[in-house]
Amino acid sequence: MLPELFISAFVTLFVVIDPPGCAPIYAGLTKEASPAQARNMALRATFIGAVILVIFAFFGEALLGALHIQLDSFRIAGGLMLFWIAFEMVFEKRTKRREERADKVNADPEVEDVSVFPMAMPMLAGPGAIAAIMLLMNEAETTAETIEVFAALGSVLFITALALVAAGPLIRLLGDKVEAVITRLLGVLLAALAAQYVIDGIKGNFGIA
Repeated sequence: MLPELFISAFVTLFVVIDPPGCAPIYAGLTKEASPAQARNMALRATFIGAVILVIFAFFGEALLGALHIQLDSFRIAGGLMLFWIAFEMVFEKRTKRREERADKVNADPEVEDVSVFPMAMPMLAGPGAIAAIMLLMNEAETTAETIEVFAALGSVLFITALALVAAGPLIRLLGDKVEAVITRLLGVLLAALAAQYVIDGIKGNFGIA
């Protein structure tokens, strides 16, 4: 059986990063690019997003300490942020915002490489993903659990890279309706995970067992 923290981390990061939701946006952004260019930008976007998340995974807690922010307070704030993302996923507001951002990028003829913006940041390594990886790292108490979190992150980013590389065929295979159903289901699951973060944060702040 897979370790419990790995499963929790994988589900959380998969829902927040949302590879099925990023694929159609990326397909629209790279419709004028050649297959090789689209593939290179997909891999570059995933790599840059991974670097950003790893940096926050290692140094996010130190940043909170420098700002005198307790981890339980951040857990509550992160949970509320993830809950808002879940709300937007259920009601398809997040997809619409991503599409609007993609349209703005497409409207600018000077922008060719979308790997850094908007793909790596903020679509892959956005505020929700950053909050999630910091919360998960706080849950990891041993070296083995830390490895589980990074294994989950690596797995999700690998799936994301595959989804971006195969964005065009994937969209034709799934269709808009199937994608909408998947997004809503993932949103409900994320809402439950976010609620648990808030509950744990409140317990920690008030010393509730």
